[in-house]
Amino acid sequence: MPAKSRDGLALGQSECQQRPVAGVRDDGVMDAHGFRVLASTEGLRLLDEVGAAGEPDDVVRAVSRLRAAGHPPELVAAVLEQARLRRQAVPKFGEFAASMLFTEAGLEQATRLGVAALHAGRFARAGVPWVADLGCGIGADALALAALDLEVTAVDRDEVTAAVAAFNLAPFDRVRVEHADAREVPLRGIGGVWLDPARRSERGRLRDPADWSPPLDFAFSLADGGAAHASVRAVGVKLGPGLDRALIPDGAEAQWVSVDGDVVELALWFGAVARPGTTRAALVIRQGASAELTAPADSPDADPGPLGRYLYEPDGAVIRARLVGDLARSVSGRMLDPRIAYITADDAVPTPFADVFRIDEELRLDERTLRRELAARGIGVLEIKKRGVDVDPARMRERLRLSGDRSATLILTRVGDRRIALLGERLPRTG
Repeated sequence: MPAKSRDGLALGQSECQQRPVAGVRDDGVMDAHGFRVLASTEGLRLLDEVGAAGEPDDVVRAVSRLRAAGHPPELVAAVLEQARLRRQAVPKFGEFAASMLFTEAGLEQATRLGVAALHAGRFARAGVPWVADLGCGIGADALALAALDLEVTAVDRDEVTAAVAAFNLAPFDRVRVEHADAREVPLRGIGGVWLDPARRSERGRLRDPADWSPPLDFAFSLADGGAAHASVRAVGVKLGPGLDRALIPDGAEAQWVSVDGDVVELALWFGAVARPGTTRAALVIRQGASAELTAPADSPDADPGPLGRYLYEPDGAVIRARLVGDLARSVSGRMLDPRIAYITADDAVPTPFADVFRIDEELRLDERTLRRELAARGIGVLEIKKRGVDVDPARMRERLRLSGDRSATLILTRVGDRRIALLGERLPRTG
Protein backbone atom coordinates (compact mmCIF):
# COMPACT_ATOMS: atom_id res chain seq x y z
CA MET A 1 0.00 0.00 0.00
CA PRO A 2 1.26 3.54 -0.58
CA ALA A 3 2.52 5.05 2.65
CA LYS A 4 1.37 8.30 4.07
CA SER A 5 4.10 10.68 5.18
CA ARG A 6 4.63 10.61 8.93
CA ASP A 7 7.21 13.37 9.21
CA GLY A 8 5.88 16.19 11.30
CA LEU A 9 2.74 14.29 12.33
CA ALA A 10 1.25 15.99 15.39
CA LEU A 11 -2.03 16.41 17.15
CA GLY A 12 -4.29 18.41 14.89
CA GLN A 13 -2.46 17.04 11.83
CA SER A 14 -3.46 13.39 12.35
CA GLU A 15 -6.94 12.06 11.78
CA CYS A 16 -7.63 12.60 15.49
CA GLN A 17 -8.37 16.27 14.75
CA GLN A 18 -8.27 17.24 18.40
CA ARG A 19 -6.94 20.42 19.99
CA PRO A 20 -3.58 19.84 21.76
CA VAL A 21 -3.44 19.96 25.52
CA ALA A 22 -0.56 21.99 26.88
CA GLY A 23 1.50 21.07 29.91
CA VAL A 24 2.81 17.88 31.39
CA ARG A 25 0.50 15.11 32.56
CA ASP A 26 0.48 14.32 36.26
CA ASP A 27 1.43 10.69 35.64
CA GLY A 28 4.59 11.67 33.76
CA VAL A 29 3.32 10.19 30.49
CA MET A 30 4.17 12.04 27.27
CA ASP A 31 1.63 14.82 26.83
CA ALA A 32 0.35 16.45 23.66
CA HIS A 33 3.20 18.95 23.53
CA GLY A 34 5.72 16.16 24.06
CA PHE A 35 4.20 14.22 21.18
CA ARG A 36 4.43 17.20 18.84
CA VAL A 37 8.07 17.67 19.79
CA LEU A 38 8.87 13.99 19.27
CA ALA A 39 6.89 13.54 16.03
CA SER A 40 8.43 16.60 14.40
CA THR A 41 10.82 16.08 11.50
CA GLU A 42 13.74 16.93 13.79
CA GLY A 43 12.51 14.67 16.57
CA LEU A 44 12.11 11.66 14.29
CA ARG A 45 15.51 12.31 12.69
CA LEU A 46 17.19 12.38 16.10
CA LEU A 47 15.28 9.27 17.18
CA ASP A 48 16.65 7.34 14.19
CA GLU A 49 20.10 8.74 14.91
CA VAL A 50 20.04 7.64 18.55
CA GLY A 51 18.94 4.17 17.46
CA ALA A 52 19.77 1.41 19.93
CA ALA A 53 21.63 3.46 22.52
CA GLY A 54 20.53 1.69 25.64
CA GLU A 55 23.24 1.01 28.16
CA PRO A 56 23.65 3.73 30.81
CA ASP A 57 26.98 4.85 29.29
CA ASP A 58 25.37 5.04 25.84
CA VAL A 59 22.56 7.19 27.17
CA VAL A 60 24.95 9.54 28.95
CA ARG A 61 27.01 9.94 25.79
CA ALA A 62 23.87 10.50 23.71
CA VAL A 63 22.62 13.20 26.08
CA SER A 64 25.98 14.96 26.04
CA ARG A 65 26.24 14.78 22.26
CA LEU A 66 22.70 16.02 21.61
CA ARG A 67 22.98 18.81 24.15
CA ALA A 68 26.33 19.88 22.69
CA ALA A 69 24.69 20.03 19.27
CA GLY A 70 22.30 22.62 20.66
CA HIS A 71 19.11 20.52 20.78
CA PRO A 72 16.58 21.66 23.41
CA PRO A 73 16.52 19.59 26.66
CA GLU A 74 12.86 18.65 26.17
CA LEU A 75 13.61 17.24 22.71
CA VAL A 76 16.59 15.28 24.00
CA ALA A 77 14.54 13.84 26.85
CA ALA A 78 11.65 12.88 24.56
CA VAL A 79 13.95 11.21 22.02
CA LEU A 80 15.87 9.17 24.60
CA GLU A 81 12.68 8.07 26.37
CA GLN A 82 11.23 6.93 23.07
CA ALA A 83 14.45 5.09 22.20
CA ARG A 84 14.11 3.23 25.51
CA LEU A 85 10.51 2.25 24.73
CA ARG A 86 11.49 1.04 21.27
CA ARG A 87 14.06 -1.28 22.81
CA GLN A 88 11.48 -2.61 25.25
CA ALA A 89 9.04 -3.14 22.38
CA VAL A 90 11.30 -5.50 20.41
CA PRO A 91 10.00 -8.72 22.09
CA LYS A 92 6.46 -7.75 21.08
CA PHE A 93 7.04 -6.11 17.72
CA GLY A 94 10.39 -7.38 16.46
CA GLU A 95 11.95 -5.27 13.72
CA PHE A 96 8.77 -3.15 13.42
CA ALA A 97 9.53 -1.54 16.80
CA ALA A 98 12.26 0.56 15.18
CA SER A 99 9.71 2.49 13.13
CA MET A 100 6.93 2.86 15.71
CA LEU A 101 6.15 5.25 18.54
CA PHE A 102 5.00 4.15 21.98
CA THR A 103 3.67 5.30 25.30
CA GLU A 104 4.66 3.47 28.46
CA ALA A 105 1.12 2.32 29.26
CA GLY A 106 0.34 1.61 25.62
CA LEU A 107 3.35 -0.66 25.24
CA GLU A 108 2.56 -2.49 28.46
CA GLN A 109 -0.94 -3.38 27.30
CA ALA A 110 -0.14 -3.80 23.59
CA THR A 111 -0.76 -7.18 22.01
CA ARG A 112 2.30 -9.02 20.73
CA LEU A 113 2.31 -8.72 16.97
CA GLY A 114 2.22 -12.50 16.43
CA VAL A 115 -0.83 -12.82 18.68
CA ALA A 116 -2.48 -9.81 17.06
CA ALA A 117 -2.10 -11.59 13.71
CA LEU A 118 -4.08 -14.53 15.13
CA HIS A 119 -6.82 -12.15 16.28
CA ALA A 120 -6.97 -10.54 12.84
CA GLY A 121 -7.10 -13.94 11.18
CA ARG A 122 -10.34 -14.76 12.96
CA PHE A 123 -12.09 -11.72 11.48
CA ALA A 124 -10.66 -12.38 8.02
CA ARG A 125 -11.74 -16.04 8.03
CA ALA A 126 -15.21 -15.01 9.20
CA GLY A 127 -15.54 -12.78 6.14
CA VAL A 128 -15.75 -9.55 8.14
CA PRO A 129 -14.44 -6.74 5.87
CA TRP A 130 -14.62 -3.83 8.36
CA VAL A 131 -13.55 -3.97 12.00
CA ALA A 132 -13.74 -1.33 14.72
CA ASP A 133 -10.82 -1.54 17.16
CA LEU A 134 -12.29 0.13 20.23
CA GLY A 135 -9.57 0.99 22.73
CA CYS A 136 -6.89 0.60 20.08
CA GLY A 137 -4.00 1.76 22.27
CA ILE A 138 -0.87 2.25 20.19
CA GLY A 139 -2.44 0.29 17.32
CA ALA A 140 -1.01 -3.25 17.47
CA ASP A 141 -4.25 -5.10 16.69
CA ALA A 142 -5.34 -2.49 14.16
CA LEU A 143 -1.99 -2.93 12.43
CA ALA A 144 -2.54 -6.69 12.16
CA LEU A 145 -6.08 -6.19 10.84
CA ALA A 146 -4.90 -3.67 8.27
CA ALA A 147 -2.12 -6.02 7.15
CA LEU A 148 -4.86 -8.44 6.05
CA ASP A 149 -6.38 -5.63 3.95
CA LEU A 150 -9.38 -5.17 6.24
CA GLU A 151 -10.93 -1.75 6.71
CA VAL A 152 -10.27 -0.55 10.27
CA THR A 153 -11.70 2.18 12.47
CA ALA A 154 -9.31 2.51 15.40
CA VAL A 155 -10.53 4.44 18.43
CA ASP A 156 -8.91 5.52 21.68
CA ARG A 157 -10.16 7.89 24.37
CA ASP A 158 -6.68 9.12 25.30
CA GLU A 159 -5.57 11.97 23.05
CA VAL A 160 -1.85 11.20 22.96
CA THR A 161 -2.41 7.45 22.59
CA ALA A 162 -4.71 8.05 19.62
CA ALA A 163 -2.07 10.29 18.03
CA VAL A 164 0.58 7.61 18.54
CA ALA A 165 -1.74 5.06 16.94
CA ALA A 166 -2.28 7.39 13.97
CA PHE A 167 1.49 7.59 13.51
CA ASN A 168 1.93 3.81 13.69
CA LEU A 169 -0.96 3.16 11.31
CA ALA A 170 -0.14 5.89 8.79
CA PRO A 171 1.15 3.44 6.13
CA PHE A 172 -2.33 1.90 5.75
CA ASP A 173 -4.86 3.76 3.61
CA ARG A 174 -7.84 1.74 4.89
CA VAL A 175 -7.35 2.72 8.55
CA ARG A 176 -9.02 5.69 10.21
CA VAL A 177 -7.93 6.66 13.72
CA GLU A 178 -10.35 8.56 15.96
CA HIS A 179 -9.87 10.21 19.34
CA ALA A 180 -13.20 9.42 20.98
CA ASP A 181 -15.01 7.45 23.64
CA ALA A 182 -15.59 3.93 22.29
CA ARG A 183 -19.19 4.01 23.49
CA GLU A 184 -19.97 6.99 21.27
CA VAL A 185 -18.60 5.65 17.99
CA PRO A 186 -21.30 4.87 15.38
CA LEU A 187 -21.02 1.24 14.31
CA ARG A 188 -23.51 1.24 11.44
CA GLY A 189 -22.14 -0.87 8.62
CA ILE A 190 -19.26 -2.23 10.70
CA GLY A 191 -19.36 -6.03 10.88
CA GLY A 192 -16.71 -6.74 13.49
CA VAL A 193 -15.57 -5.21 16.76
CA TRP A 194 -12.35 -5.82 18.65
CA LEU A 195 -12.08 -4.36 22.15
CA ASP A 196 -9.04 -4.10 24.38
CA PRO A 197 -10.37 -2.15 27.37
CA ALA A 198 -7.83 0.10 29.11
CA ARG A 199 -7.40 -1.34 32.58
CA ARG A 200 -5.08 1.30 34.02
CA SER A 201 -5.44 4.95 34.93
CA GLU A 202 -3.09 7.61 36.23
CA ARG A 203 -3.66 6.08 39.69
CA GLY A 204 -2.69 2.56 38.64
CA ARG A 205 -4.51 -0.66 37.80
CA LEU A 206 -8.30 -0.55 37.78
CA ARG A 207 -9.86 -3.53 39.55
CA ASP A 208 -13.52 -2.85 38.82
CA PRO A 209 -14.49 -3.79 35.21
CA ALA A 210 -17.05 -0.97 35.31
CA ASP A 211 -14.13 1.49 35.47
CA TRP A 212 -12.36 0.12 32.40
CA SER A 213 -12.39 2.08 29.15
CA PRO A 214 -14.65 0.95 27.63
CA PRO A 215 -16.39 -0.86 30.50
CA LEU A 216 -16.73 -4.62 30.28
CA ASP A 217 -20.54 -4.45 30.23
CA PHE A 218 -20.36 -2.31 27.10
CA ALA A 219 -18.17 -4.91 25.40
CA PHE A 220 -20.63 -7.65 26.22
CA SER A 221 -23.56 -5.53 25.07
CA LEU A 222 -22.05 -5.43 21.59
CA ALA A 223 -21.96 -9.21 21.57
CA ASP A 224 -25.62 -9.31 22.55
CA GLY A 225 -26.56 -7.29 19.46
CA GLY A 226 -29.58 -5.02 19.34
CA ALA A 227 -30.89 -2.38 16.98
CA ALA A 228 -28.01 0.04 17.64
CA HIS A 229 -25.46 -2.62 16.70
CA ALA A 230 -27.42 -4.58 14.13
CA SER A 231 -24.55 -4.82 11.67
CA VAL A 232 -22.08 -6.20 14.21
CA ARG A 233 -21.84 -9.96 13.86
CA ALA A 234 -18.37 -10.69 15.25
CA VAL A 235 -16.90 -9.50 18.55
CA GLY A 236 -13.59 -10.22 20.24
CA VAL A 237 -12.51 -8.90 23.64
CA LYS A 238 -8.97 -8.98 25.00
CA LEU A 239 -8.73 -9.24 28.81
CA GLY A 240 -6.19 -10.08 31.46
CA PRO A 241 -5.68 -13.84 31.94
CA GLY A 242 -6.62 -13.57 35.61
CA LEU A 243 -10.15 -12.29 34.94
CA ASP A 244 -12.71 -13.60 37.40
CA ARG A 245 -14.21 -16.54 35.52
CA ALA A 246 -17.64 -15.67 36.89
CA LEU A 247 -17.61 -12.67 34.54
CA ILE A 248 -17.31 -14.81 31.40
CA PRO A 249 -20.71 -14.90 29.69
CA ASP A 250 -22.32 -18.24 28.99
CA GLY A 251 -21.71 -19.33 25.43
CA ALA A 252 -18.61 -17.20 24.88
CA GLU A 253 -15.48 -18.88 23.59
CA ALA A 254 -12.82 -18.19 26.21
CA GLN A 255 -9.28 -18.63 24.89
CA TRP A 256 -6.26 -18.28 27.17
CA VAL A 257 -3.01 -17.60 25.31
CA SER A 258 0.54 -18.22 26.51
CA VAL A 259 3.72 -17.15 24.75
CA ASP A 260 6.99 -18.84 25.66
CA GLY A 261 5.65 -19.87 29.04
CA ASP A 262 3.89 -16.61 30.01
CA VAL A 263 0.08 -16.44 29.94
CA VAL A 264 -0.43 -13.13 28.17
CA GLU A 265 -4.18 -12.77 27.67
CA LEU A 266 -7.69 -14.10 27.80
CA ALA A 267 -9.61 -13.50 24.57
CA LEU A 268 -13.38 -13.84 24.54
CA TRP A 269 -14.99 -14.51 21.16
CA PHE A 270 -18.62 -14.06 20.14
CA GLY A 271 -20.69 -14.51 17.01
CA ALA A 272 -18.99 -15.30 13.71
CA VAL A 273 -15.49 -15.36 15.27
CA ALA A 274 -16.42 -17.94 17.94
CA ARG A 275 -15.95 -21.60 17.11
CA PRO A 276 -19.10 -23.73 17.44
CA GLY A 277 -18.94 -26.19 20.33
CA THR A 278 -15.90 -24.56 21.92
CA THR A 279 -16.12 -22.51 25.11
CA ARG A 280 -12.69 -23.30 26.56
CA ALA A 281 -9.36 -23.13 24.73
CA ALA A 282 -5.68 -22.99 25.64
CA LEU A 283 -3.41 -21.68 22.88
CA VAL A 284 0.24 -22.38 23.60
CA ILE A 285 2.88 -20.58 21.53
CA ARG A 286 6.53 -21.57 21.92
CA GLN A 287 9.29 -20.16 19.72
CA GLY A 288 6.77 -19.24 17.07
CA ALA A 289 5.07 -22.67 16.91
CA SER A 290 1.52 -22.98 18.26
CA ALA A 291 -0.68 -25.77 19.58
CA GLU A 292 -4.15 -25.64 21.09
CA LEU A 293 -6.38 -27.61 23.42
CA THR A 294 -10.11 -26.98 23.02
CA ALA A 295 -13.20 -28.27 24.81
CA PRO A 296 -16.92 -27.56 25.06
CA ALA A 297 -16.53 -26.79 28.78
CA ASP A 298 -14.13 -27.06 31.72
CA SER A 299 -12.72 -30.57 31.60
CA PRO A 300 -13.38 -32.97 34.51
CA ASP A 301 -10.30 -33.56 36.63
CA ALA A 302 -8.40 -36.79 36.22
CA ASP A 303 -8.40 -39.17 39.16
CA PRO A 304 -5.47 -38.88 41.59
CA GLY A 305 -2.95 -41.70 41.79
CA PRO A 306 0.52 -42.68 42.94
CA LEU A 307 3.70 -40.95 41.81
CA GLY A 308 4.98 -42.35 38.53
CA ARG A 309 8.30 -42.08 36.77
CA TYR A 310 7.39 -38.74 35.14
CA LEU A 311 5.83 -35.47 36.27
CA TYR A 312 4.04 -33.06 33.93
CA GLU A 313 3.70 -29.36 34.71
CA PRO A 314 0.87 -28.04 32.52
CA ASP A 315 1.32 -24.77 30.67
CA GLY A 316 -0.33 -21.84 32.43
CA ALA A 317 -2.88 -21.43 29.63
CA VAL A 318 -4.01 -25.04 30.13
CA ILE A 319 -4.38 -24.43 33.86
CA ARG A 320 -6.31 -21.16 33.37
CA ALA A 321 -8.63 -22.83 30.86
CA ARG A 322 -9.22 -25.69 33.32
CA LEU A 323 -8.23 -28.32 30.78
CA VAL A 324 -5.72 -30.11 33.01
CA GLY A 325 -7.95 -33.17 33.16
CA ASP A 326 -8.03 -33.48 29.37
CA LEU A 327 -4.26 -33.08 29.25
CA ALA A 328 -3.80 -35.76 31.92
CA ARG A 329 -5.91 -38.24 29.98
CA SER A 330 -4.03 -37.47 26.75
CA VAL A 331 -0.74 -38.62 28.35
CA SER A 332 -2.34 -41.54 30.25
CA GLY A 333 -1.64 -39.68 33.47
CA ARG A 334 -3.27 -38.99 36.80
CA MET A 335 -3.27 -36.13 39.27
CA LEU A 336 -0.60 -36.22 41.93
CA ASP A 337 -3.00 -34.34 44.21
CA PRO A 338 -6.55 -33.31 43.24
CA ARG A 339 -5.92 -29.70 44.36
CA ILE A 340 -2.56 -29.18 42.61
CA ALA A 341 -1.94 -28.92 38.86
CA TYR A 342 0.77 -31.55 38.60
CA ILE A 343 0.20 -34.65 36.48
CA THR A 344 2.13 -37.87 37.04
CA ALA A 345 2.50 -40.76 34.62
CA ASP A 346 4.53 -43.89 34.05
CA ASP A 347 5.66 -42.88 30.56
CA ALA A 348 6.95 -39.72 28.92
CA VAL A 349 4.47 -38.76 26.18
CA PRO A 350 5.53 -35.84 23.95
CA THR A 351 3.20 -32.88 24.41
CA PRO A 352 3.41 -29.15 23.67
CA PHE A 353 1.10 -28.43 26.60
CA ALA A 354 3.39 -29.25 29.53
CA ASP A 355 6.98 -29.37 30.74
CA VAL A 356 7.99 -32.94 31.57
CA PHE A 357 10.38 -34.07 34.30
CA ARG A 358 11.85 -37.49 34.92
CA ILE A 359 11.61 -38.21 38.65
CA ASP A 360 14.58 -40.05 40.11
CA GLU A 361 13.78 -39.91 43.81
CA GLU A 362 11.24 -38.71 46.34
CA LEU A 363 12.74 -36.98 49.38
CA ARG A 364 11.45 -35.35 52.54
CA LEU A 365 10.85 -31.64 52.16
CA ASP A 366 13.34 -30.80 54.87
CA GLU A 367 16.29 -28.49 54.18
CA ARG A 368 18.77 -30.52 56.21
CA THR A 369 17.82 -33.69 54.35
CA LEU A 370 17.92 -31.94 50.98
CA ARG A 371 21.31 -30.35 51.68
CA ARG A 372 22.79 -33.74 52.55
CA GLU A 373 21.27 -35.57 49.58
CA LEU A 374 22.23 -32.91 47.03
CA ALA A 375 25.79 -32.74 48.33
CA ALA A 376 26.10 -36.53 48.12
CA ARG A 377 25.11 -36.37 44.45
CA GLY A 378 27.44 -33.46 43.61
CA ILE A 379 24.62 -31.21 42.43
CA GLY A 380 25.81 -27.63 42.05
CA VAL A 381 23.19 -26.32 39.63
CA LEU A 382 19.61 -26.71 40.81
CA GLU A 383 16.32 -25.63 39.26
CA ILE A 384 13.69 -25.37 42.00
CA LYS A 385 9.98 -25.47 41.17
CA LYS A 386 7.12 -25.40 43.62
CA ARG A 387 3.37 -25.70 43.74
CA GLY A 388 1.19 -25.96 46.82
CA VAL A 389 3.91 -25.18 49.37
CA ASP A 390 5.02 -21.90 50.93
CA VAL A 391 8.70 -21.86 50.04
CA ASP A 392 10.93 -19.16 48.56
CA PRO A 393 13.06 -21.05 45.99
CA ALA A 394 15.77 -18.35 45.80
CA ARG A 395 16.31 -18.30 49.56
CA MET A 396 16.20 -22.07 49.78
CA ARG A 397 18.85 -22.36 47.07
CA GLU A 398 21.17 -20.15 49.11
CA ARG A 399 20.63 -22.20 52.26
CA LEU A 400 21.27 -25.49 50.46
CA ARG A 401 24.90 -24.43 49.86
CA LEU A 402 25.14 -26.24 46.54
CA SER A 403 28.46 -27.51 45.21
CA GLY A 404 29.44 -29.90 42.44
CA ASP A 405 29.32 -30.12 38.65
CA ARG A 406 25.99 -31.91 38.21
CA SER A 407 22.61 -30.30 37.60
CA ALA A 408 19.08 -31.34 38.56
CA THR A 409 15.52 -30.16 39.10
CA LEU A 410 13.88 -30.14 42.53
CA ILE A 411 10.08 -30.01 42.61
CA LEU A 412 8.50 -29.03 45.92
CA THR A 413 4.84 -29.90 46.39
CA ARG A 414 2.46 -31.86 48.56
CA VAL A 415 0.23 -34.88 48.38
CA GLY A 416 -2.65 -34.47 50.78
CA ASP A 417 -1.12 -33.12 53.98
CA ARG A 418 2.32 -34.50 53.19
CA ARG A 419 5.00 -32.15 51.84
CA ILE A 420 7.42 -33.82 49.45
CA ALA A 421 10.47 -32.98 47.34
CA LEU A 422 10.94 -34.71 43.99
CA LEU A 423 14.45 -34.82 42.58
CA GLY A 424 14.84 -35.36 38.86
CA GLU A 425 15.66 -33.88 35.48
CA ARG A 426 13.80 -31.64 33.04
CA LEU A 427 13.32 -33.38 29.68
CA PRO A 428 13.66 -31.49 26.37
CA ARG A 429 10.35 -29.96 25.33
CA THR A 430 8.81 -31.86 22.43
CA GLY A 431 5.51 -32.29 20.67
